[in-house]
Amino acid sequence: MQTIELKAPLDGVILPLEQVPDPVFAQKMVGDGVSIDPLSQVLVAPCAGVVTNVHRAGHAVTMTAPTGVELMMHIGLDTVNLKGDGFTPKVVAGQTVAAGDALIAFDADFMATHAKSLLTQIVVTNGERVAAYHPATGLVRAGIDTVLSLDLAEGGAAAAEATGKRVISEAVVIPNPTGLHARPAAVLANLAKRFQSRVMIQRGDDQANAKSLVSIMSLSIEQGDKVALIAEGPDAEEVIARLAPELASGLGDEGSTLAPAPATTEISADAAPAPRPHSDDQNLLLGVAVSPGLAVGKVWRLRREEIEVQEAGEAPNQERRRLEDALDLARNQLEALQAELRGQADPAKAAIFAAHQELLGDSGLLDIAESAIAKGKSAAFAWRAAFTTHAEGGLARLRNALLTGRANELRDVGQRVLAIITGVPLEDPQAPADSILIAEDLSPSDTARLDRSRVLGFATVGGGSTSYVAIIARSLNIPAVAGLEPRAMDLADGTPVILDGSKGSLRLNPNPLEIARIKTLKERQATRRANDLAAALDPAATSDGHRIEVVANIGGLEDAARSVTLGGEGVGLLRSEFLYMDRTSAPTEEDQYAIYSAIAKALNGRPLIIRTLDVGADKPLAYLPMPREENPMLGIRGVRLGLDRPKILRTQVRAILRAGQGNRLRMMFPMIATLDEIRSVKGLVEEERARLGVADIVELGIMVEVPAAAVLARQFAREVDFFSIGTNDLTQYTLAMDRGHPKLATKADAMNPAVLQLIAQTVEGAAAEGKWVGVCGGLASDSQAVPILVGLGVTELSVSVSSIPAVKAQVRVRSLPQCQDLAEQALAQDSVAAVRALVPLDY
Repeated sequence: MQTIELKAPLDGVILPLEQVPDPVFAQKMVGDGVSIDPLSQVLVAPCAGVVTNVHRAGHAVTMTAPTGVELMMHIGLDTVNLKGDGFTPKVVAGQTVAAGDALIAFDADFMATHAKSLLTQIVVTNGERVAAYHPATGLVRAGIDTVLSLDLAEGGAAAAEATGKRVISEAVVIPNPTGLHARPAAVLANLAKRFQSRVMIQRGDDQANAKSLVSIMSLSIEQGDKVALIAEGPDAEEVIARLAPELASGLGDEGSTLAPAPATTEISADAAPAPRPHSDDQNLLLGVAVSPGLAVGKVWRLRREEIEVQEAGEAPNQERRRLEDALDLARNQLEALQAELRGQADPAKAAIFAAHQELLGDSGLLDIAESAIAKGKSAAFAWRAAFTTHAEGGLARLRNALLTGRANELRDVGQRVLAIITGVPLEDPQAPADSILIAEDLSPSDTARLDRSRVLGFATVGGGSTSYVAIIARSLNIPAVAGLEPRAMDLADGTPVILDGSKGSLRLNPNPLEIARIKTLKERQATRRANDLAAALDPAATSDGHRIEVVANIGGLEDAARSVTLGGEGVGLLRSEFLYMDRTSAPTEEDQYAIYSAIAKALNGRPLIIRTLDVGADKPLAYLPMPREENPMLGIRGVRLGLDRPKILRTQVRAILRAGQGNRLRMMFPMIATLDEIRSVKGLVEEERARLGVADIVELGIMVEVPAAAVLARQFAREVDFFSIGTNDLTQYTLAMDRGHPKLATKADAMNPAVLQLIAQTVEGAAAEGKWVGVCGGLASDSQAVPILVGLGVTELSVSVSSIPAVKAQVRVRSLPQCQDLAEQALAQDSVAAVRALVPLDY
């Protein structure tokens, strides 16, 4: 029996593979081997052989020994998410190496702060060639000490698969954010090995053995690639039925989103599309409410012509220069746009084009473009392939509405660069007067350039209420509907319509009386908005003098300054996530102190409530890797993440405590569900207060988002200074309904009597301990909800900046006893409709 010895690829301490905190390795789904806790920073070859693959993220390498044994070395855990940062490959695929040759250099200090673990695995991926494994133990030296001895199996390769029926799956779109890297590829290979049939994975004209990790990785399959599985053998149908859905759902990879299970040529697996609003009335089209308001006008469909590009390029260096020049010019254009929008005091739109600048430097896009140029493609062809691959094959297919919206952003910035490369100008849409714009989708650039004197509102077949286009629509106060029935694109230009952005509907061919009624309502709306704005700086008090504090939900300094001009009496929710997003490392204490102090200064003595970082596996940060969770909304998020990663929370707490000296700052913690959590957080705050030696007290509060916090409100009130109810999350946790679900979103209404009961219970518990309650969720901006919330005893309403004047006006309409009577009636109702009927919409 032949035996081969593998030398240590790193200095370090050997650990059994079973102790690696990653089930893919611990359960030996990749293969058998060992793990090393490294003490050196250069991965070297454990034996002579040929490099078969170097992952594009630089964190993993595979090689084949002369005996045919395939080895994979994987530096750290979940390090694919670092996207190459901290890694310097020293070899390329196809290169012959000797034992001890450098393969990958890495920055251990960077990984220690950005990766889940430094543990490095060396595993055999074609275990059928090995009869026995003999791992070493203890401390080993790279290139000197043996880390693993292998007894090779007689005959080497596994027996040939039986022949039989050949079954091919339909196309599967790869959902994995970083493609089929080592972990998902290993899962696929492990699943395929359970069957007798020969199993192949095919992309275009390229095929690979799906039972071989190295073979799969050699295809460099990326997110959005379309692949098919081919099985040939006695259990071929079972192979496809089992493996295709697993492949479509991401093979358990973090960040992947379930794709519809594909059908096969033998087995039908048609999946129904996600339901969308639908009306049986031929003159009524339904969608999702995006931006409130009414508009009467005529249909104008926006259709775009595709920019034609030439596939073949000139010399690669010339094409690279064309792309680089176009990217530079696009950056300059976007900087100019941002400056113009800031000058117009429109930070929301400016922030969107800042995000576009970030996309121009996306390494994934540039890698695809560079690869195509190197193969002789033109810069235009390469760039178009890059942004369409990501936008149409990956992001657009995700169920998360925010990420789906991001696909539209990518198309927008992609078209901008493509127009520069080709010299084809981007035409501004020229709308006729009194237009209701109808489109498949709109880009932020389209929306920002709309001529408001001509376009009265818009509706799109794609998009959602959380997209950047929706944000712009709300900032422009233009009625908008998204997710409209597809037949909208078949409407003839000039068709008279009424767009209702509050109800998410488009009424076709309305009669003259209906049009007259809507026009009258719009005139009343305009008059009301003018009156609300004129009284915006007056206090918000009921008709009998009961004061309600109306404050703002903000996401940065510009919002704070604008809220003051619109009558905001402070900030009830600063979403501190804006400091943590779109960057490669966490903000420092000084970064945070500076911005918190600047916002407090802009408020000029008004109160400022800062919510600590509220992220989790559902919205992870690039520099804070988190394991995949089956249900991230019920996992490590909000304050749980802060307690799990206390360094980040302590840094933020110190910055808030420092900024609170001489300012009216309050600190609020999200997703509190148990008394132990708030007590742990309070202990942490006290430790940092003592270390800083600060004198001024910063009040502490919690977000009431979990029903448990509402039920135990009195006990929680003994621990904190105030409550702020997050009605968005409280609603979905109470009703067990995802507010982003296309079928359930309309039912996840915070005016549900069950949710109102929890709000009442929260107010009652707080009042018993002398504490106050605010509402910072979407319900606080709901005109029908305002009097009910006041009647329930809520004393602070934290709303979107643009809603401040209208909410203050709503408070002034009724007396406190009238509000209390409405609240009592609302608690006695048995449906959302019955509650809303108590406060009819008055446009």
